[in-house]
Amino acid sequence: MADTARIDKWLWAARIFKTRSIAADACKNSRVTINGSNVKPSHMIKRGEIIHVKKPPITYSFRVLDCIEKRVGAKLLINVYENVTDPKQYELLEMSRISGFIDRARGTGRPTKKDRRAIDAFVDPVMFGWDDDEDDDED
Repeated sequence: MADTARIDKWLWAARIFKTRSIAADACKNSRVTINGSNVKPSHMIKRGEIIHVKKPPITYSFRVLDCIEKRVGAKLLINVYENVTDPKQYELLEMSRISGFIDRARGTGRPTKKDRRAIDAFVDPVMFGWDDDEDDDED
């Protein structure tokens, strides 16, 4: 059990990214932060630090429980990190899935007028503060 580990190796070993090069690219492109500051792939992490990883449309947060640089089995990950992601982020992910824009097939272009009306009918207007009833009452 090491006291420190490189962030790119840890992200790969903890199975947050599929390959180490993808983890390093995420660090280089400011998608990995610790204490609000962007980190380089060579940044050394310690136990107890909270790492924020942006994977659009949400930002995951992980508390480091063990500093590893070698990949471990999926069942052992509970000893490596604790997921401390805000529940509101998961609600945002669910809303993105429901709206259909995230899973929209590449190359299909913009939604048609019919698609847009279906999306508008599905999403509750009050949720976004578009309550038209208040405007009618003022007249």
